[in-house]
Amino acid sequence: MRRTIASVTLGAAVALLLTQAPLALATNSQQAKMKECNAEASSKSLKGDERKSFMSDCLSHQAPSSTGNSQQDKMKSCNAEASSKSLKGDERKSFMKTCLSASGKPN
Repeated sequence: MRRTIASVTLGAAVALLLTQAPLALATNSQQAKMKECNAEASSKSLKGDERKSFMSDCLSHQAPSSTGNSQQDKMKSCNAEASSKSLKGDERKSFMKTCLSASGKPN
């Protein structure tokens, strides 16, 4: 009876650790990216809205994925930038169209 309880407890502990490990790795990766972007923003002496915009852009840029979803990545990046600039309505549509065009970023 004691072995059964110990086995169940051990199994539950291992299962909990296994489910938390990917979360911890993802957090560390995000924390590292945040640290890098923060350092770069500080080195450029960015403040206020400029810093917010830079941080949003920096954190949204990811290494190219091996799945080939570059259009999806570009959409995420453009959305983040449009949100950081508080664009709405036609202004947002125009920005998104320019951002998603073949040239990439708007002028």
